[in-house]
Amino acid sequence: MLNTTVKVNGHKSNHINTDMTMSEYQARMSETIIYKWPIIYPSMALFSEAGEISGAISKMIRDHNVRFDGNHEISDKERSNLCLEMGDVLWCLTALAQDLGLTLEMVATANLEKLADRKQRGVLKGSGDYR
Repeated sequence: MLNTTVKVNGHKSNHINTDMTMSEYQARMSETIIYKWPIIYPSMALFSEAGEISGAISKMIRDHNVRFDGNHEISDKERSNLCLEMGDVLWCLTALAQDLGLTLEMVATANLEKLADRKQRGVLKGSGDYR
């Protein structure tokens, strides 16, 4: 299924197309939307898919004593599994954005602007959306 090996943060990672833009992804993934409940379905699926990532990581901790502290490596199989699960999260997030009339570029830009503003005001730490 995954056919191209590239290095991400010093680790080998498998990707189908490393040159794809967010707009291209959004256009291609929209061809796979088959749900009948816009906004509701992708938001519920987003929680489920994020939970699968969390579950996979918890099993690495439980079964392989991985601490994610820089001293333990995860296998290529585990990394590939996380990549696929993150792709499912991306699909759900993209579908939700599309249902709301947003592009991934709009979401990414808004997020970076919010973070830059928080950094400038010295409030990256803390809690609350409007700090």
